[in-house]
Amino acid sequence: MAATQPIVILPENVKRFVGREAQRMNILAGRVIAETVRTTLGPKGMDKMLVDDLGDIVVTNDGVTILKEMSVEHPAAKMLIEVAKTQEKEVGDGTTTAVVIAGELLRKAEELLDQNVHPTIIIKGYQLALEKAQEILKEIAIDVNPEDKDMLKKIAMTSLTGKGAEKAREKLGEIVVEAVTTVVDENGKVDKDLIKIEKKEGASVDETELIKGVVIDKERVNPQMPKKVENAKIALLNCPIEVKETETDAKINITDPAKMIEFIEQEEKMIKDMVDQIKASGANVVFCQKGIDDLAQHYLAKAGILAVRRVKKSDMEKLAKATGANIITNIKDLTAEDLGEAGVVSEEKIAGDAMIFVRECKDPKAVTILVRGTTEHIVDEVARAIEDAIGVVACTIEDGKIVAGGGATEVELAMRLRDYADTVSGREQLAVRGFADALEVIPRTLAENAGLDAIEMMVNLRAKHANEGNAAYGLNVFTGEIENMVENGVVEPLRVKTQAIQSAAEAAEMLLRIDDIIAAEKLDSKDKKGGSEDFGGDDLGGM
Repeated sequence: MAATQPIVILPENVKRFVGREAQRMNILAGRVIAETVRTTLGPKGMDKMLVDDLGDIVVTNDGVTILKEMSVEHPAAKMLIEVAKTQEKEVGDGTTTAVVIAGELLRKAEELLDQNVHPTIIIKGYQLALEKAQEILKEIAIDVNPEDKDMLKKIAMTSLTGKGAEKAREKLGEIVVEAVTTVVDENGKVDKDLIKIEKKEGASVDETELIKGVVIDKERVNPQMPKKVENAKIALLNCPIEVKETETDAKINITDPAKMIEFIEQEEKMIKDMVDQIKASGANVVFCQKGIDDLAQHYLAKAGILAVRRVKKSDMEKLAKATGANIITNIKDLTAEDLGEAGVVSEEKIAGDAMIFVRECKDPKAVTILVRGTTEHIVDEVARAIEDAIGVVACTIEDGKIVAGGGATEVELAMRLRDYADTVSGREQLAVRGFADALEVIPRTLAENAGLDAIEMMVNLRAKHANEGNAAYGLNVFTGEIENMVENGVVEPLRVKTQAIQSAAEAAEMLLRIDDIIAAEKLDSKDKKGGSEDFGGDDLGGM
């Protein structure tokens, strides 16, 4: 009988990893990503310096920023970065926690795989543990009054601790709470986009301020205009203050010089009419999304009106929310009812750049935090910390529930999940125990990053939590003592924890399901039209 010819399905140069090897590689990639950000966790966490191809530097300990800026090739690692991005989008903080837990879940899964526990059993166990963990979290959550500004400040300060903004956390905490409570709507929801963060270096972090209104990185269109307008009546225009060109190409033949003068005068009259319409409405400040003609600038300046042109659409919307003005698309429609109000509109120089400040709005539903810092890198890091703090305060106002920080919640969860594991039959029990052990990576890491003895701290924490009613006891990394975190004001929104644990578990489960990695060719658009895009994937370079 003739030897059978081997069947070649994939081209020679295609990399393929099957079964245990594929799982090992995915787990390793996930753990490497988790280890990268692990040292940044907690108040004593370290920072990372990220340098790109052009030599630009980012110094941060914000988990999602580190992972976004890193150049990552491995597809499994990219999936873990998605966990951080989701956490950032949904909650605004806890990105490092989510990734570190995911990495530890993968490490525990690897130990179980080495004991010949099948991946589907591990996944089932993780799912059971996740459901139970979410139940326990709801039980141990503490209700807070969304109007309790002291508690909201503590939550903001917990988020700010350990970041570049830590030394000014008292003041920044107050600013964040004030900003979020100002823009909350009647349904108790917070649109974080209504809090504008404007960054300017050249002063200390302590000089960061909250403006009850909007700051626009623009200047007056004409130096003859007033620099400061009190009791401002503000018009917002989404149309140019200039003579429009025709939509179609048109040619005007002028044979008589008198006609030429008449034509120019007509143009001038049209512009003057526009300015007169603005004056008639009672406006003394104009923000225009489009251009303002030179002649119009002259007439506006003569009328004592402060005007700003080419304002971004997002800034126009914030101005409307802050001042109560309507955005007008045709100057002819502008009336006194469409105007917004502000106590003061002024042009001020900050770090050498002119900016327009709209302050003292009566009931602003949009505010601006002007972030200061001595250098550009410090300003960027403080702004990132403020964004995280805004996220956690917004979550607390919307949900009204918090949990203890300092690793207290993870230790309590781990302890209760181990009790729950005893009620689970079959090999899934091992996975539930693995899930419980994985959660303890958070207090252990907090201890390690603070230079404390992690084993001793974990033993003390477990002993404390063994007694009923001690669910709020966590690690004070500054003193090395086990203390009540709620009394210490180290608290986080419930949503940060639920989202972090859920994202981490789901990412780990997804990676454990993969038993075959095939480096698919890059599909060009022609192939995609043929409907074969399902087979597409990422290049597996860097594995």
